[in-house]
This record gives sequence, structure tokens and C-alpha cells, in this order.
Amino acid sequence: MYHHLDSIPESVAKQLQDYPVISSIPVQWGEMDAYQHVNNVVYLRWIEVGRLDYFHRIQFDDFSPTGIGPILANTHCKYIFPVFYPDTVWLGTRVSKLLEDRFELETLIVSAKLSKPVAYNVADIVVYDYGLGAKVPAPEILQQRIFTLQPELIPHADA
Repeated sequence: MYHHLDSIPESVAKQLQDYPVISSIPVQWGEMDAYQHVNNVVYLRWIEVGRLDYFHRIQFDDFSPTGIGPILANTHCKYIFPVFYPDTVWLGTRVSKLLEDRFELETLIVSAKLSKPVAYNVADIVVYDYGLGAKVPAPEILQQRIFTLQPELIPHADA
């Protein structure tokens, strides 16, 4: 579920103000591991929630066998601080780079309890034609939806 900045704790909102899609996830007791902090794989699940919220927001969520949709090609997560139950994490997600057939998606995870970032992720998302079984150039409508959500990505003539 994505949120507007005015519904987010102020200390978190300041850190996520440059992210157009913001999601919140309550930390579950069962997500902790033997070391009594949230297991690292859970962060990747949280990032998936933010990524899908972004895809829904730009209507890039056709996972049908014949549609054009996203496919995760690469992901890198930097773990900054451990998270403990109880807490709520807030995720900011944005496109940081848009290329012909792919884009780079950044996600910042902020702990409400700690009021600071706990992880940062960069993922490469390829535009994929599930019917052809191959990557394809990003459709113009997809680019326009990203530019509408993030006008700072619009190429300028002087660039």
C-alpha cells in the first residue's frame, strides 16, 4: 500500500521526500531470526512490495503469459542497520535511470522506530515480452507514465 507524505511520521517523511512511491510494512515477530533481528531475506521481500507498488502505480503490472511486463534482472541490497520487532518500515521507491529496454529502481527502507535508513536497494528491471520470451524496448506509454510520476527524469534538449 502506498502513502502520501502527509500520512507518514515526519522523521520518516523527510528521508523519503524524493521518492514518489512510499509503502509501509509492519514488522512481524516471525520475521526475526536466531539473532533476534529481522532476517536479511525479509528485506528483499519488503523491497518486492515497494517494487510492485511502483509497478501498480505506473500500470506496469501485466504478468500474463502474453503481456509486456517487468522482469527482475539484478538486485543489490546494502544492509545498514538491523531491524527488530516491533517496528514499521517505510519504503521509498523510484526510478533512478531509464534506458531503452530497462530501468534502474532504487528503494530506501527507513525504520519508524529508529528514524533512519536500514537498507538501500538498487534493482535492474528489464521490459519483457512474456509472449515472445524476450526483452523489448520500453513502450512509449510506459515511459510517459514514469515521466508523469517522476518529471525530473524527462530528458532535456541541453543534456
